[in-house]
Amino acid sequence: MAFIRATGKHRAPSRLTRKSAKVAGVAALATTGVIGATASPALAADSQTVTGTGLTQTVALDATLADQIAAQATAQQHQADVAAKAAAEAKAKAKAKAEAERKAEARAKEVAEEKARAARAAERARLNAFHLPVAGSHVTTGYKSGGALWSSGTHSGVDFQAASGTSVVAVGAGTVVEAGWGGAYGNNIVLKMKDGTYTQYGHLSSIGVSVGQVIGSGEQIGLSGSTGNSTGPHLHFEARTTPAYGSDMDPVAYLRAHGVQV
Repeated sequence: MAFIRATGKHRAPSRLTRKSAKVAGVAALATTGVIGATASPALAADSQTVTGTGLTQTVALDATLADQIAAQATAQQHQADVAAKAAAEAKAKAKAKAEAERKAEARAKEVAEEKARAARAAERARLNAFHLPVAGSHVTTGYKSGGALWSSGTHSGVDFQAASGTSVVAVGAGTVVEAGWGGAYGNNIVLKMKDGTYTQYGHLSSIGVSVGQVIGSGEQIGLSGSTGNSTGPHLHFEARTTPAYGSDMDPVAYLRAHGVQV
């Protein structure tokens, strides 16, 4: 009995349909990476139809962009490092400059203080220094010289050569305790010195100070002359332990003890 196939049913797949299915399957395997060296030539040949994708190009573009970003980041980091170094150097220079200025100011202050101390010391030395009563003069009659000219029989001081009107100065700083007529001494001045001793200046032609006045060392107090018991212009100078006559001590030794060359 013969069987007759119904038209349109149980028809074998066409050759075109089978090929399309194969291509689809190969594409799927290629996507998952299954196709390898063992694939059949036919499959390999068919797979060539799906290799023209944009995957390789996309990966290459991504790598280039990453390199650009990395290069940009490196450049930015370099700029930041340069800026940080410049800022650090500027800060160090500013600090060094400030320190140099501070040291210079401190040194200037020290120098000023040293000069001030030196000036004060010089002023103290000047105030405490002793001088000859007549500048550039010398002794013409010595201490304790004998003769009829002195009521006590001896000279109670020394005479300094001085023309009439020559400046007479205080041998040291002191206070005036007597200024006026002194009998045989004529016009005379007596000073109480800072160390408690006394000095006397006689036979003056004029007096330029008054009792109670404070006198600086080397300050002019009068002018030489020949008043009182005198044979001619000169300065009679005495050093005493009290303001009164009779308490005299060697005036040359007194001056030398205070650094004056006589």
